[in-house]
Amino acid sequence: MPKQIPCLWFDGQAEQAAQHYTSIFPNSSIGDVTRYGPDMPPPMKEGDVLTVDFTLDGQPYTALNGGPQFQFNESISFQIVCKDQEESDRFYDRLLEGGEESMCGWLKDKFGVSWQVFPEELIQLTTDSDSGRAQRATQAMLKMRRIDMAEIKRAADSVPV
Repeated sequence: MPKQIPCLWFDGQAEQAAQHYTSIFPNSSIGDVTRYGPDMPPPMKEGDVLTVDFTLDGQPYTALNGGPQFQFNESISFQIVCKDQEESDRFYDRLLEGGEESMCGWLKDKFGVSWQVFPEELIQLTTDSDSGRAQRATQAMLKMRRIDMAEIKRAADSVPV
């Protein structure tokens, strides 16, 4: 299968976004940076960053300064499945800096990119073979902004009246 590389469209912030993301994720780096040449349409000008290739823990991405025509929205998001609550909180806090919270572990970072951040245990609880337990876990999750696994476990293990 050919390699798939997400390309993120920014309005002049591609390099700053790549620097921000590589500071958050381990084993990350910035690769090639290309620049616009002469005779560019406004608002671009010669020498401005066109693309930044970067890698987040082995996953390649490209950040593109394409202009103001397109904006990020929640119809596309990146999931970060973390090993535990501590790791989930760490990624959530860093990505949330300057951004805004949404529901169920979703957030929009300061560049407008949407992320879903949660511990892998969330998937186990919401897909539990005991459908009642899975439903209680799901209902608890749907009331949250940041995922709180202790609360979801309490809800999943509660005995219905």
